[in-house]
Amino acid sequence: MNNPNTNTSLAPVEKLELTQNWDKVFPESDKVDHSKVVFVNRYGVTLAADMYKPKGATGKLPAIAVSGPFGAVKEQSSGLYAQQLAERGFLTIAFDPSFTGESGGTPRRVASPDINVEDFSAAVDYLMNREDVDSGKVGILGICGWGGIAIQAAINDPRIKATVASTMYDMTRVNACGYFDSENTAGQRNAKRAAMAAQRTIDFRNGSYMRAGGVVDPLPEDAPQFVKDYYAYYKTPRGYHVRSGNSTDGWNATSNLPFINFKFFGYADELESAVLIVHGDKAHSYYFGKDTFARLKGDNKQMLTVKGASHCDLYDRLDIIPMDEIAAFYVENLNK
Repeated sequence: MNNPNTNTSLAPVEKLELTQNWDKVFPESDKVDHSKVVFVNRYGVTLAADMYKPKGATGKLPAIAVSGPFGAVKEQSSGLYAQQLAERGFLTIAFDPSFTGESGGTPRRVASPDINVEDFSAAVDYLMNREDVDSGKVGILGICGWGGIAIQAAINDPRIKATVASTMYDMTRVNACGYFDSENTAGQRNAKRAAMAAQRTIDFRNGSYMRAGGVVDPLPEDAPQFVKDYYAYYKTPRGYHVRSGNSTDGWNATSNLPFINFKFFGYADELESAVLIVHGDKAHSYYFGKDTFARLKGDNKQMLTVKGASHCDLYDRLDIIPMDEIAAFYVENLNK
C-alpha cells in the first residue's frame, strides 16, 4: 500500500474554466500579445493569470507579476497595470489570488495573509522557469491591499528584485485596528473575533459560508468619500466585473479573522531589495504608504506621492498613474 506522505511532487494543475474572450474593463492593446496561463502554488491551488508580452519581443525579458486590489480580479486594475508595463517592454502576468476569480481553490472567496503572500512567490516560481524570462530580473507589483501583500512577499522572498506597492493598504493593520486606527483596543478586536467565531459556528451548521457583501449598494448619501470612490469604480461600468467580489457579494464573512492575528512588516527593516511605494496624497489610505515606507531601510527604497490623487485614482486613471516612473524604477533595479 502506498503511503501518501512520501509523495513530494507538486500538486497537479487543476483544469480551470478560463474565459477566452476579452472581458476586461479596459481596452485591449495592439502593442502586446495576450494569453492565458496557469500555475500551482505551494498549497496546491491552481492560479489563473493573464499574460501580456510585448508584440514581436524576442529573447529573455524582465518580468513582473501583478495582483490587486484586494477583492478585485485580474480583469480590473491589475490587468491594466500589467498591460501598460508590457507596452513598456516587460513580460507581465496579472493573476487572480487563490480562491478568487478564475483561479482554483475551495471554498470560494476566502483570504489568507499566508496563502496570499505565497501566491506572489508562486507567480515568481512560474516566471523564473519560463524560457522567455530572464530569471535574474523578476519583480512584483501589488495594488491596494495587495500592495502590502507584495511588500510582505518581498521580505520573505529574495528572488524578488524590485517591488512596487500602489495605493497600498496594510490589510493586517486595517483589520486589527480599523480605519485610521479607530478600533485599536483589545476589546474592539475581541468583539470582532467573537462575531466571526460565532459566524463560523453558523456556517458549519448551514454547510455554506455567508458572504460579507461587496462595496455597499445602494450607496448611502452620507457615505464617506472613499466609499463613494469605491462605488464609482466597482459598481459602475468603469470597473464592474461579474467575478469581482467587490463588485458583487464580497468575501466570506470570516475571511478577515486571520488578518487580525497576523502582522505584516515585522522584519521590514531587513528587506534588501528595491521598493517603490506610490500613493496619492488625497487617498484615505495614504497613511498606510507613509508608515510602511518609514519602516524600510536602504537607499533603494522610494516613496512617490502623486499630488491630488485619491485612492481609486490609482486604480485606472492613466492620466494620473505614474506608469513611466514605475517602469523606470523596474528598469533601474531589475538590471542591478
